Amino acid sequence: MTRALITGGAGFIGGHLSEALLGKGYEVTIIDDLSTGRFENVERLTDNPRFRFTIETIANTAVMDRLVSECDIIFHLAAAVGVDLIVSQPIRVIETNIGGSEIVLQTARRYRRKVMLASTSEVYGKSNSAPFTENDDSVLGPTVKNRWSYAATKAVDEFLALAYHKEVGLPVVIFRLFNTVGPRQSGRYGMVIPRFVQAALKGEPIRVFGDGKQTRCFGNVSDSVRAIVGLSECNDAIGQVFNVGTQEEVTILELAERVKARTGSSSTIEIIPYSEAYEEGFEDMRRRIPNTSKIRQLIGWQPEKTLDQTLDEVIAYFR
Repeated sequence: MTRALITGGAGFIGGHLSEALLGKGYEVTIIDDLSTGRFENVERLTDNPRFRFTIETIANTAVMDRLVSECDIIFHLAAAVGVDLIVSQPIRVIETNIGGSEIVLQTARRYRRKVMLASTSEVYGKSNSAPFTENDDSVLGPTVKNRWSYAATKAVDEFLALAYHKEVGLPVVIFRLFNTVGPRQSGRYGMVIPRFVQAALKGEPIRVFGDGKQTRCFGNVSDSVRAIVGLSECNDAIGQVFNVGTQEEVTILELAERVKARTGSSSTIEIIPYSEAYEEGFEDMRRRIPNTSKIRQLIGWQPEKTLDQTLDEVIAYFR
């Protein structure tokens, strides 16, 4: 029986991944300090005898040593996430993302454990080469705009993981998640679809940040989890980086209109300048769309759920 350790396992994606791995017969241990994760994401799993939950930070090296020694594979999802957090707590974002990954990789090396490292489409920065392929250049904004600190920290995580693979042969796989959504995602840290859906259901204004013409691709969490598990079970993926996302592109303004229509809401749609939503001089990417041919060619993965199906799932969850 494969024993999996999931860092950040009480997060939105971690909860869905735990469920999927238990469904495949894995033993699953999660570690989460519940700073952004929520117990509700894994509550229904606690009756399963193959599920264990450690409430602790991954910065506790003694606890991490024990947990890593008792597992076969690590899914490293723990990170500081969400634009609100990036703008308001930059120290926490930088220290959590880089320091946490360093501890995970050092401990994995000690016990020769495979590491599945969660990265992000943010690492492409404000590059204009969309759809992005894994070997494209990154174009980040200046260091005086801490909005780019998250992208930079995740890029360092990738460099570190690949260095461990190259120098000491540690088996690592990096998956770059594009916008991932679905039931149980919180709107607390600026996640756009839960925020729109909750506003629409309450009849409150749906607030679109920026000019609304920026585009994103929103993948269903069940598709993302299927990709992560598929890559974890493929030895040919080791030492490589993979985009995980959908190519169904939508402007944020159109997204707000679709949420309003699918909820039957009377909400108005308001355009809020970035300077008012976040901070003066806030920068964002205009397009964020993945090229997923690499993962498709390796394991045959492609997304199955449309944006409308995903929106309906999120609406049903909040209802």
